[in-house]
Amino acid sequence: MRPTGPCCHTCLVSCLLVDDNGAFIETARLLLAREGVVVAGTASSIAEGLRQASALRPDVVLVDIALGDENGFDLARHLAGSDTGAGLAVIMISTRAGADYADMVADSPAAGFLAKDELSAVAIQQILGRA
Repeated sequence: MRPTGPCCHTCLVSCLLVDDNGAFIETARLLLAREGVVVAGTASSIAEGLRQASALRPDVVLVDIALGDENGFDLARHLAGSDTGAGLAVIMISTRAGADYADMVADSPAAGFLAKDELSAVAIQQILGRA
């Protein structure tokens, strides 16, 4: 049974966090779990994100735009163009404001964007249209 939080049990999701910042991963994992989101796994690179997405089949993949030397939009495009990513929603995340990436998000297969300081179960649900 999935944990419950402020969100109703019918709107809980499982997610994969893809970010190269270990401290953020742990903070986000705790926050999301407390709010009822099942954090199925984490990854820190495109290759690892693709493997985890295939193995875990989460409802949503939260992808940092800046993955060290890699670009999170590349992961979003890889997922959208593969059987692995079929049906997976991708939400781009960053410490920078959404306005900085609005055009790139709009041109990507991502469902939307969340600033890291706005990350929450409710915000994920709103982007996914499940709120």
